[in-house]
Amino acid sequence: MKQLEDKIREEGRALSDQVLKVDAFLNHQVDPVLMQAIGKEFAERFKDAQIDRIVTLESSGIAPAMMTALEMDIPFVFARKRKSLTLQDDLVEADVYSFTKQETNRISLSRRFVLPGERVLVIDDFLANGEAALGLTQLVEAAGAEVSGVGIVIEKSFQLGRDKLIERGYRVESLARVAKLEKDHISFVEVVR
Repeated sequence: MKQLEDKIREEGRALSDQVLKVDAFLNHQVDPVLMQAIGKEFAERFKDAQIDRIVTLESSGIAPAMMTALEMDIPFVFARKRKSLTLQDDLVEADVYSFTKQETNRISLSRRFVLPGERVLVIDDFLANGEAALGLTQLVEAAGAEVSGVGIVIEKSFQLGRDKLIERGYRVESLARVAKLEKDHISFVEVVR
């Protein structure tokens, strides 16, 4: 998605050859116009998948998931990283290691909001080693639903996440695929659509 790649080039920062900072428009401050375009792009890419619901992970996945759900006119639900007093019963859970935060979180989702037999689109902000996306697919499947696709806003293609998801049979659509991170330069995988 050229608009997203341009935004990454303009406002993203490679903190190292492994870490891309995009807090100016995605995971701290949010660019609503860009999120709307992201929602439209995901809706277009998955228009034939008959998606019933979107699942994402708090918090950076919420904006792109919401805009996609709005565009597709379907509900979305986000998995929680921490339990609360109101999220206690009938949960599905998975442990997810965060590459960026270097910690493991137990994520959870209420079975009330992902129903058996539903076709679910998993959306996440980043794909690095695939831990978050795989954790979300585990939650969806534990609830008895089917993962019909995985939508990624920014994929670090030099890491193993895409391969892990594809090996498990998931359709993966990434809007921006980063090939390499270097100081003052971010390069992308050229994808012909």
